[in-house]
Amino acid sequence: MLGQGCKAVILSLSVVFVTLGSMAFAPAASANDGLWRITEERWSDAHEKAWEDFIAGLGAADCWTLDECLKSPANPYRHTDPRTRFYADCADMPYVLRAYFAWKNGLPFAWQSAMRAHDGPGTDIRYSLEGNDIVARDSVPRTARGVAAVPILHGIVNYVSTAMFRRDATIDDPVMFTDTYSPRLDRAAIRPGTIAYDVNGHASLVWRVETSGRILIFSSHPDHSLSRTFLGREFLRTGPQLGSIFQKFRPIEVAGATRAANGALVGGRIVPVMNADLEDFSLEQYAGNPPVNPYAWGTAQWVWNGESMDFYTYLRARMSLGDLEYHPVAEMRGMMQSICFDLRARRHAVEISIGRGIQNTEPPHRLPSNIYGTHGVWELYSTPSRDARLKTAFKEMYDQTVDFIKMDMVDAPRLVYDGDDLAGDLLAAYREQNELCRIEYKNSAGRTVTLTIDDIVNRLYDLSFDPYQCIERRWGAAGEELATCNDGALKTRWYEAQRYLRNQIDRTYDVEMGYSIEELERGPWGPRTGRGVEAGPEVDVRGYLKGLVARQQAAAPDIANPVATP
Repeated sequence: MLGQGCKAVILSLSVVFVTLGSMAFAPAASANDGLWRITEERWSDAHEKAWEDFIAGLGAADCWTLDECLKSPANPYRHTDPRTRFYADCADMPYVLRAYFAWKNGLPFAWQSAMRAHDGPGTDIRYSLEGNDIVARDSVPRTARGVAAVPILHGIVNYVSTAMFRRDATIDDPVMFTDTYSPRLDRAAIRPGTIAYDVNGHASLVWRVETSGRILIFSSHPDHSLSRTFLGREFLRTGPQLGSIFQKFRPIEVAGATRAANGALVGGRIVPVMNADLEDFSLEQYAGNPPVNPYAWGTAQWVWNGESMDFYTYLRARMSLGDLEYHPVAEMRGMMQSICFDLRARRHAVEISIGRGIQNTEPPHRLPSNIYGTHGVWELYSTPSRDARLKTAFKEMYDQTVDFIKMDMVDAPRLVYDGDDLAGDLLAAYREQNELCRIEYKNSAGRTVTLTIDDIVNRLYDLSFDPYQCIERRWGAAGEELATCNDGALKTRWYEAQRYLRNQIDRTYDVEMGYSIEELERGPWGPRTGRGVEAGPEVDVRGYLKGLVARQQAAAPDIANPVATP
């Protein structure tokens, strides 16, 4: 399974089989008795709009697990649910929510039920270099009585993995069609309910696109916790054969069915809407603008209104309402708020691990073969992938802040700022949000420890991802704060040996990492060694801004006292 990302496929590494027995619409009658009766022939534009509203509501809700969200007022269908618990990790969540919505609205639902690595036998289909081929499909049976919906949702959780998203975006097969398709890069296409797939083994759902062009996403994790953040550079752009980054569920319809007396569709076959008939289908995210061969994606260029950009700036420009503008002080507040959300989600994940008592058990003699993609206790309760994304968010905030200062120096037209002390104003916004964000944890003695974003910055590379270590180390404690930790000499040695792994923000899913303490300690270290790197990138935004402000004040000329001057 994918460490704090998405589950692995236990049945096979080469082929996975999945065989499962404000809304514009009121719940279908079948939703009230737990049965899934398909009464609608197709996913219409109105259904797709209702799907978007459904996901937008869940994304905005104050809930931290899928079960909480579906039982919250954000879900208009909650009163029709049988007594059950909803759960999913990141790969499952888009499928589970799409299936749930289809059930509640009497819609057809189908899925890729067998995937095979295009690379050949013996390949882990979650990380295949050439993507996966679809070799079988399945769908919800269409019967007059209907079928039990909850077992289908639970079946999705048990078998779906990120391998489902890792297939060629150019495929347009009417029989072995893909569940999703590649959309245009604009506000009309990238809507709530759009999937954001990271080829390093993570999937999220878009739930809002801000007027500034920032894309808000939420995702589930193996411990069933939810996190919310902005889509950033941690979502790697690759070629079409791997399916990154954006995917949308393909509309389907039932053809050749008969309608029973109760209105249910019986029999028939599932027919997809083909790429050519999808208004927003596009290979733009691979081919670039102006477009090149999508398989030559590495040579793609990104030009908007005559300006050359990197992909992520181009995406932001395309998603902005109007011209791309940066309001740096507002951006600082937004980045800080996003990081605060990430930290609260991490707190929830660590609390689950501590609540299970994993820190009180003996660690294995070796790390998993890959700490980012594994199974069992490590997958459920470790946080290396989550922590890597958190570190990337801090680095992006630092890099963006440096860019804002540079843009201000040259009076860049995209920077909207009317003040005369950008460094000071950014520092003030940072401090404001830092005071508003409090992360609390109970230490091993049961006492509450309160941390701020500033505290996290100072210990970012000390946060332990290892579930076998005490909660103080999970939060990077030192000195007096660490005194309540009950870890013995062995776990302390593991913590020190993992330091270089904590320094690495790039996730390497294809590198062997099953090392012992001794092997970690003696190195060598480097991005592709599986042992980590000697130092993490600079992330101290406050320190950078304080230094700028101090230099500006030192350089300012002394002004004579106007009262004392004759």
